[in-house]
Amino acid sequence: MSREPNPAVLYPDVAAHGSLAAALQAEAAAQGMSLPLVVTSSDPLRHATITSVVPHRHSSYVAAWHHERTWAFWGSSNDRLMICGSTEDIRELPQVIRGWAEGASLDEIRKTATFDLLTGRFEVPDNNPADVIASEWQWLLKEADRADWPQYQALVESAHAEPKLRRLYPYTSHWALGFAEKPDGPYTPSFVSIGSPHGAGDYTIRECWNGPALHHVTTAAEAIAIAVERIPADLLQTSSEHPVRGF
Repeated sequence: MSREPNPAVLYPDVAAHGSLAAALQAEAAAQGMSLPLVVTSSDPLRHATITSVVPHRHSSYVAAWHHERTWAFWGSSNDRLMICGSTEDIRELPQVIRGWAEGASLDEIRKTATFDLLTGRFEVPDNNPADVIASEWQWLLKEADRADWPQYQALVESAHAEPKLRRLYPYTSHWALGFAEKPDGPYTPSFVSIGSPHGAGDYTIRECWNGPALHHVTTAAEAIAIAVERIPADLLQTSSEHPVRGF
């Protein structure tokens, strides 16, 4: 195992300012802006917290990597990750931080960023369950598109195309797809968990991700048909009473 370098050695420019928050504020000032950042006392050279005028945007921060010189930006809303990305150039961060802190939309932040920012979910300020479910489906579809895993992408797309499943909250555990009535867990008892093959192989149907295999099928469509058959009657009735926002 490689020894973790001293952050003051890996980030001497940050150390010169005393904290990552101070270094970012200095870089922002050089670009004609100010940033609402808070020093993280437990790791001041590698972590800074962002405060936002938008109350549901919290748990947002910039963190430096431990073994190589890179910074990551993470922005969450109502405890769900909305936007993230990393850069080796600290000068690219202030514009993104300011957009997030001042309430710019996710699309606006992504368009102004000079490094790759991953977005997928849309923000749900009031935490409405139906909208949170739609937001999670949007994220899952984008994640599957980026995963370079055709079988997994086919599974997610097939599940989303099925109205009875699209009304449920999709979640993954060890890359197996499951469904729940509500976004805020716990996601038990589980009624189905579908694992995707890598390359050759079958889709595996279980009741939960670590349970015994119940079925092996060759296509995503077959797997989704079995999932629909396994939806409990009470869950099927409940989900049909709450239409999900389209996108």
